[in-house]
Amino acid sequence: MTTEALTGRTGDDVWLRQQECRLEDLRGLVEVTTEHADLTFADSVVDNVPVYDCLAIRRFVTSPEDRRALQAELTGVLLDGPGLAVFRSAFEDHGVVDRATRVFNEIIDEQRRTGQGSGDHYAKPGANDRVWNALEKFALRDPEAFAAYYANDLIALVATAWLGPAYQVTSQVNVVNPGGAAQSPHRDYHLGFLTDDAAEQFPRHVHRLSPVLTLQGAIAHCDMPVETGPTMYLPYSQRYEAGFLAWRRPEFSAYFDEHRVQLAMGTGDAIFLSPAVFHAAGHNRSADTKRMVNLLQVSSAFGRAMEQIDRESMSNALYPSLLALRASAGDGTVRNAIAASAEGYAFPTSLDEEPPINGLAPPSQADVVWQAVEAGWGADRLATELAAHTRRRS
Repeated sequence: MTTEALTGRTGDDVWLRQQECRLEDLRGLVEVTTEHADLTFADSVVDNVPVYDCLAIRRFVTSPEDRRALQAELTGVLLDGPGLAVFRSAFEDHGVVDRATRVFNEIIDEQRRTGQGSGDHYAKPGANDRVWNALEKFALRDPEAFAAYYANDLIALVATAWLGPAYQVTSQVNVVNPGGAAQSPHRDYHLGFLTDDAAEQFPRHVHRLSPVLTLQGAIAHCDMPVETGPTMYLPYSQRYEAGFLAWRRPEFSAYFDEHRVQLAMGTGDAIFLSPAVFHAAGHNRSADTKRMVNLLQVSSAFGRAMEQIDRESMSNALYPSLLALRASAGDGTVRNAIAASAEGYAFPTSLDEEPPINGLAPPSQADVVWQAVEAGWGADRLATELAAHTRRRS
């Protein structure tokens, strides 16, 4: 590497800025055509989205070489292609899906009875029913049904294609009831759950990295014609590097509304997508269909630190020193010490207790410690708040 390459970078090279988001840059990336001839395994292309027939895949993709070739195609679709793909009959046995649906409905009914209903974080409160941490609740309520459901080979095939082995599955059930309004278009976890100002602090290469650490999926638990409001997508939008700073801007939302696609789904069908694809659940205009999908967030095994550290104990022990440090050296030095000791990321957490309202992250442990320093809490209050924060994440 040359000295010029090492020293020639500027802030504009390393950081993206909100004011530099240009709709014409997005248009140049998304106004392309998906050619069916370029895809070996896809059954068809509908509205620029590859559609795979899982019945055919299971018949003809029978060797390790075939599986690797299919996964290579899917990786290309998600990374540089449309960013999403439909899988018809991902669940051949609808009985497996129906049994899971009954479990999810039981949980939703229980939430309503106890007043614990959880709304959608990208739609108006009350429009939808949401089951946070549906994965754990499903496993504990009906282990046999859970095992049959998550034994699905298609989930594993796509997850390993995108993330490699040792991935981590989480699940949130979303039900858009008749009359439920559409979500606002958005990108998703990780950077999509930050404010624009917070996302802007992460360098450009992290904006490229974030989407490849997560795979999103949606499994249809009922037949979903377009009038029921299946999810809307803007194919190829994951290729726009500044998208995590752009999706809230009105000109980008307007463009999404004009150019998004919406694909009907059948019970047992699935869609997998890059979290960087602009997307939004649609308006359920049906009279009587409660449109249920099981939303999968599958995470890379690598999103973890090397050591297990008790940061709650560290923060409590350090607190008197942090107060003294602020008095002698100012806020900046205290923030540096907090960053080295407290957990700076808000997730994972109990989304029942801390739902991402408006798609935003709840306070991190570091946020709680800084709030204590700034407000001058007593040590006992900080200990109580940190214990509750840890409990929600245990």
